[in-house]
Amino acid sequence: MTNQSQLDARILDDVADALIYSDRSGTIRRWNRASSALFGFTADDALGQNLDMIVPEHLRAAHWKGFEAALASGTMKLAGKPTLTRALHKSGTKLYIEMTFALVRDAEGQVQGSVAMARDVTERVERERAARAASAPKTS
Repeated sequence: MTNQSQLDARILDDVADALIYSDRSGTIRRWNRASSALFGFTADDALGQNLDMIVPEHLRAAHWKGFEAALASGTMKLAGKPTLTRALHKSGTKLYIEMTFALVRDAEGQVQGSVAMARDVTERVERERAARAASAPKTS
C-alpha cells in the first residue's frame, strides 16, 4: 500500500461518522471504527455481509428499490442530502440515524457501489418527539 493509500485508510477509519461502502451487490466492503461504535458490529462481523444486517426488515424493500434504481441510473435522489431513517443495532435495538449517500465510480465513470456516512440521532429525535407531545393540546 502506498503512503497515500495508508493515509486515506487512516482518515476513513478515524472520521467521527460511520462510513460504510458497499459494492453493487449490497455487500459491505468498508466499515470504519465509527460504524462499529454505531451499529455494534465489528469490521470482522460486517465485512462481506449484506446491508440487510443494519436495515430494519420493514424498510428493506424500499431500501433495495432505491439502491437498484441508483445503480441503474447512475444518480441518487438523496445524494448528499442528510436523510433521517431507521437502522438496526447488533442488539436488535432500532436507531434513528441521519445518513448521506453517494455513488462511487471507477476511473472510467462506472458505478462500483455506494458509500454512506451515518450518525446516531436517536436522542435528538426522541427529545423532539417528547417536546411535541408535551406541547400538544390535551383532549379530554
